[in-house]
Amino acid sequence: MMTNSGNRLTQGQFSFLPPLTDKQISSQIKYALKNGWAIGIEYTDDPHPRNTFWEMFGNPMFDLKDPAGILMEINSCRKTFPNHYIRVTAFNATRGVESPTMSYIVNRPKNEPGFHLVREEKSGRSVGYAIHSYATDKPEGDRY
Repeated sequence: MMTNSGNRLTQGQFSFLPPLTDKQISSQIKYALKNGWAIGIEYTDDPHPRNTFWEMFGNPMFDLKDPAGILMEINSCRKTFPNHYIRVTAFNATRGVESPTMSYIVNRPKNEPGFHLVREEKSGRSVGYAIHSYATDKPEGDRY
């Protein structure tokens, strides 16, 4: 049984594991590069599950072969956005369509406010649900 005892955001691979070390991140990057996947680094302060369009940090790295260069970009993003969520995404373009193959979070804010579920009574006996992020109660830039 998986549990989320730290109330952390669980998106992408490895989301129920403790934070990855730089050595573990480098191993995952090596795996992606070995498979010919391009690496992108993204960040956001609105981690809502439906917010799939995070901001890109630089351009996707299509031609890099050394994980050290990508790890340097990750650390640069961490310095620039220390209180944001940062994820690494690997793209596979073997069939001519860029599609994410691997995605995992490499940085989190110290305080993750979480989400709450909003229940909405609709016409008849229908009930709707929505997820609301506590982070969006503050304006962009002041969330963490």
